[in-house]
Amino acid sequence: MKVVLKQEVKKLGKKGAIVEVAEGYARNFLFPKGLAVEATSGTMKEMSQIKAAEDRKSQQIEEEARELAAKLKDKTFKIVTKAGEGGRLFGSITAKDIVEVVENQSKISIDKRKLELNEPIKAMGTYNVSAKLHPKVQATFKIQVSEQ
Repeated sequence: MKVVLKQEVKKLGKKGAIVEVAEGYARNFLFPKGLAVEATSGTMKEMSQIKAAEDRKSQQIEEEARELAAKLKDKTFKIVTKAGEGGRLFGSITAKDIVEVVENQSKISIDKRKLELNEPIKAMGTYNVSAKLHPKVQATFKIQVSEQ
């Protein structure tokens, strides 16, 4: 019996997949738990419409990420902080600090988990910071750390 999966089922397939299963497995396990529906022409058409809507939404999210990357590209954000001898900072500048500075200086909000810092910034200078805004979109901007 052919069924369309409504959710991911371990060792069977992902959401939206059309799979061939035993009739008893479908009627006694998949259908009662709401994991699948029988693959009729109507359900196939409905699933294709859902997939098309998801594709449009993911494409829109990717476009928004590209626009955000274009706004961030080649920008330099300044952070003023206290420093000791030799340009060493008291504490460090973390992803949270960088996100706050970007929001304050340019009104662009970024999730701190999307920033890629190998290690916190602990000295004065200019640093390249990379933000992975989407699996296909990455933005790079500069952070300039200076003393108060």
